[in-house]
Order: sequence, then C-alpha cells, then structure tokens
Amino acid sequence: MDRIISRHLRIHGRVQGVGYRNYIEFKAAQHGVGGWVRNRADGSVEAVVCGAPEAVAELIECARRGPRASAVERVDIGESGEQHQTFSRRPTT
Repeated sequence: MDRIISRHLRIHGRVQGVGYRNYIEFKAAQHGVGGWVRNRADGSVEAVVCGAPEAVAELIECARRGPRASAVERVDIGESGEQHQTFSRRPTT
C-alpha cells in the first residue's frame, strides 16, 4: 500500500476574495489530494491536505504561489492526523 501523509496548512497574506479556495480545490483535484479548505475570520486560509508525499509536496508549492490575484506572505505547515480521500470546502471559522 502506498504511503499517505497529511499536512495542516495555514496560509497568510492576501488570500481571501481572490479565488484562493477555488484554486486550491482545483489543484487538489489535479494532484489527486484529499482534504479540505476554508477561510478563517482573521483573513487567513486553512487547509488539510492528504495523499502521496509527492502530491502533497506539489500542492504545498501551489499553496505558496496561490492564484494570480493573491499575495501569499507565508504558509505555516504542520502535521495532521486527518485522512480524507476527497477534497471539500468548509465554512468559514
């Protein structure tokens, strides 16, 4: 069985109101990554990404770039115990 990893991301900068969640959802589908994404009340975006190590690493690189209208300042990365096979959008918290 292939090894699956899970990472928790917190993305800071101009990442709300610029299509950032749509972008991450699209990139997750492209890379076969499960998890979820949501806006945070403080203006950041939070996500959990699960999948093969290479796919998760590629999605993290996408998160660092963001869509054209965004301005990502930093991405905080931590371990996550969550496991997801599909990717979804969650309500703002």
